[in-house]
Parts: sequence; C-alpha cells; structure tokens
Amino acid sequence: MISARPPGEPRRVAYLFILPAFLVYAAFLLYPIGRAVHLSLFEWDGLSLGRWAGLGNYAAIVADEGLRAAFWHALVLIAFFALLPVAIGLVLAAVLNHAKVRGLGFFRTVVFLPQVVAMVVVAVAWRQVYAPDGTLNSVLGALGLESLTRGWLGDYAFALPAVGVVGTWFETGLVTVLLLAGMSRVPLALYEAARLDGAGAVREFFAVTLPSVRGEVAVALTLTVIAALRTFDLVYITTRGGPGDSTSVPSYEVYHRAFGLGQVGSAAAIGVTLTVVIFAISFVINRFADRGAS
Repeated sequence: MISARPPGEPRRVAYLFILPAFLVYAAFLLYPIGRAVHLSLFEWDGLSLGRWAGLGNYAAIVADEGLRAAFWHALVLIAFFALLPVAIGLVLAAVLNHAKVRGLGFFRTVVFLPQVVAMVVVAVAWRQVYAPDGTLNSVLGALGLESLTRGWLGDYAFALPAVGVVGTWFETGLVTVLLLAGMSRVPLALYEAARLDGAGAVREFFAVTLPSVRGEVAVALTLTVIAALRTFDLVYITTRGGPGDSTSVPSYEVYHRAFGLGQVGSAAAIGVTLTVVIFAISFVINRFADRGAS
C-alpha cells in the first residue's frame, strides 16, 4: 500500500537527524552567547560576588567617549579591511581574467599566501616595517623623503591608518581569489554580446562582470567586514590600542577591560554589542545582494 504521507514525514524524524549537530552548535555557540548576555547585566570583577547592573553596562557604551571612539575606529577599519580590498580585488581579478595571464594558478597561490600566515606573525613583521628604523622609513630616506619619516605606530594621526593598511594587504589576496573564481564562471557569450553592442573594457566590466559576481562580492564583503570588526591580535601586537586610545577597537576593549581592569560585565556588554553590530552589517550586505540578484 502506498503511503499518503509526503516524503520526509513524520517531521520529528528529520529533527532527530539534525539534533546532534544542533547540540554541538548550542553547546559551543548559543550557550556562550547566552552566558555573555547574562554577565553583561552585572558589575563583576571576575572574582567577587557580582552586583546587578541591568542595562547599565550598555548605557555606559553610549556614554563613555572612549568606547564610542573604539567602535568608530572599528568602522574606520572597515574601509581598509573591506572596501579597499574589494575595490582592488575587483580591478585585479578583472584584469587577470580578461588578459588570461599565464601562470594564473601560481598567482592565485601567491596573493592568497597572507591568509595562511598567522595574524600574529603578520603583525610582528609589519611592526618591524613601521619601526622608526624600519623598512618603510629606510626606503623613504633612500628616496630623499626624510621629511615623511616618522614613528608610524606611535603617531596619533597615522597609527590607525597604518594598522588599516596591514588589513588591506592581508585581505586583498582572499578577495581577489574569490572574485577570480566568480569571474571564471561568467559565460563568454555575455562578453561577446557586449562587444557586439560596442562596449569597451570599462562598460563591459560594469555591464557584465560586476553584476555576474554580485554574490562573490557579498561573500567577500561579509568576510572582510567581520574581520575588520573583530580584529584583536593585529592591534594587540602592533599598538595595544595606542598611542593613547587612537587605535583602540571593541575587541581589544573586551580583553583590556576583562583582564586588565577587572570589569567583566562591561567587557561582556561590549562583546555582545559587537556581535549585534556584526550581525546587523552582515544582514544588510546579504539583503542588498539578494535584492540585486532578484
């Protein structure tokens, strides 16, 4: 006798299949997030008995000028970690895909290489580059530009951009490889049709290439924005939030307040707020990508 039930019924059987994965997900992600939210409602130094603070720790994020500046610095880093790498990656990928360069596989490996190096190693290397007697100042001196030399990571005006440039260098390879993969799947017929309509290289890029890799751009933006907002090791190794608090970012403030100042509740509130900001920006990016694809 043929069952009248649709495939997959009863639904509780399907839930049993996903239960093991959900339990792991809940234990290592949902529970820590819930615990962080709980801690953020208390004033607690990590040792003594906590005192109920309600939303006071969250109100302090808005009221504290230093914390507001930390979130602003993170948004500035988005330009270096996400917007610049995507712009550079689009140009590089389009040129390489259009020109059909020999040894493309080797080039992909080279530009992706920073991704396989630990950020701590990258930070130590760039700290040497930016040192007063480091590579950058030596090159500027050799070019007769001694007036431009400075202690880059100790300069209030240049420390944050200097950290951001490291992020641009680190993320550009990943973005380029993602976009190259997307561009390689664009049908050649679309380019031929554009050329028949008299489109040049620039118009061909905006009319054919860019719309075809919208999904890859969304993925690249999501990954790099998350990297910008949660960057900690780069700031910790290069500047430790200095000079002053000119390079402080939320993830560094979480560490500093929890382990340096003993303000665990405040650190948890910053972490929860940062998580919400990351989720909101990622949601907006993917919504725009989905709307553009429809």
